[in-house]
Amino acid sequence: MDEVPEDWERALTIVAHPDDLEYGASAAIAKWTAQGKTVTEVLATRGEAGIDSMDPDEVRRIRSAEQVEAARRVGVDDVEFLDLADGVLEYGLALRRALAGAIRWHRPEVVLSINFRESFPGGGFNMADHRVLGLAVADAIRDAANRWVFRDLDLEPWQGVRFALFGGSPQATHYVDVTGHLQAGIDSLLAHRVYFSNLGAEFDAAAFLTGIAEEGGSAAGVEHAMTFEMIES
Repeated sequence: MDEVPEDWERALTIVAHPDDLEYGASAAIAKWTAQGKTVTEVLATRGEAGIDSMDPDEVRRIRSAEQVEAARRVGVDDVEFLDLADGVLEYGLALRRALAGAIRWHRPEVVLSINFRESFPGGGFNMADHRVLGLAVADAIRDAANRWVFRDLDLEPWQGVRFALFGGSPQATHYVDVTGHLQAGIDSLLAHRVYFSNLGAEFDAAAFLTGIAEEGGSAAGVEHAMTFEMIES
């Protein structure tokens, strides 16, 4: 497993829901912002379908605020929402267009997203929004670079994305050494307080993320690491 290069300055994260980044990737974000890198977060939805016992309008407000706080805890000040409907993301030109627009606008060198494979590393079927969103991100990077695609966006093409990283992939190829930054990642996950309190089960965020980081660290030969599947542009 190779280490993710860190000779870049701007990253854009694109995920489906509030809390998607906090299951490991936010520890890497904490490291990068501590290095002085700029990280911007874009979320396709506000996670309004994520709490069965609460009205979606209330959930939308709560989960948006929790994501902003989670981002702040790892040094990210810019959080944007595309306001697409939670739970029913569809792969297609509309989604690719929205994501290509975000990439052209923010002009990142690195794009970070979520696992688009059918399964998680430990087994279990990945959810539809994740599969749809991650694949659309991979395609939107190419769309954003092609000046003849989505010309109606009225934005200059951006060909500067060096690679994309997909967290939580069963086909991980690279790692980020997050030794010394794990606690910030744990704190960011704990920001989703209302969401976790309504899941109906005890969840130990510290134990969960520590286990992932130790397993990744063992594979990478460091104390704590988060692993990613990399697609180079």
